[in-house]
Amino acid sequence: MANTSAGRPRATMSTSRLETFSDGVIAVAITLLVLDLHVPNPAAPGSLARHLVEQWPNFAAYLVSFLTIGVIWTNHHALLGRLASADYSVLALNVVLLMTIVALPFTTSLMSEYLTARAGQHLAAVIYGGSFLVFGLVLLFMQRHLLTNRAHLLFERPTPELRRAILRRTAIGVVPYLLASLGGLFSPYLTLAILAAVALFYSLPAPDRRAL
Repeated sequence: MANTSAGRPRATMSTSRLETFSDGVIAVAITLLVLDLHVPNPAAPGSLARHLVEQWPNFAAYLVSFLTIGVIWTNHHALLGRLASADYSVLALNVVLLMTIVALPFTTSLMSEYLTARAGQHLAAVIYGGSFLVFGLVLLFMQRHLLTNRAHLLFERPTPELRRAILRRTAIGVVPYLLASLGGLFSPYLTLAILAAVALFYSLPAPDRRAL
């Protein structure tokens, strides 16, 4: 629909299609993670338990990424829940955000394959951590854009205190993603441990649910 402000047209749209599309993309991304978990071949030598244990890097990377995308969905739901309507800038930023989310199954697969490899494991860890860092930066930029530049699209204009709380919580999440990316230069296990800690931390309820 078209709204006017100060005599200038501004095209906006309902957020229902935006939410539906985003939920579908995130659902596909989180489902793709399971493709790295393989059923052992019954004809292969060795016990089933041994073959499952050998896949521990796949299970570890799967768990970290699954929890993280689950947290991403929760925060994205809260972000869109503040919007009464969306304009082109919101749609464009949301597409970029979804692009970073859809990349996570690939970087997860890369991490699980190279975690115990003799070569390439450090680069794989940097790329894995970097994919979360890029997501975090895009989310922070989108939050700031909505709360500062597009507050007129929100159901309620946030108070300065609430705006700072939302941006602070989002920005804090970027720091460990940066550390996880840099940590990959030293040990891929350090990257995995940091990302696991971040996923667990953000899985806990926020003290103020409005600050999601």
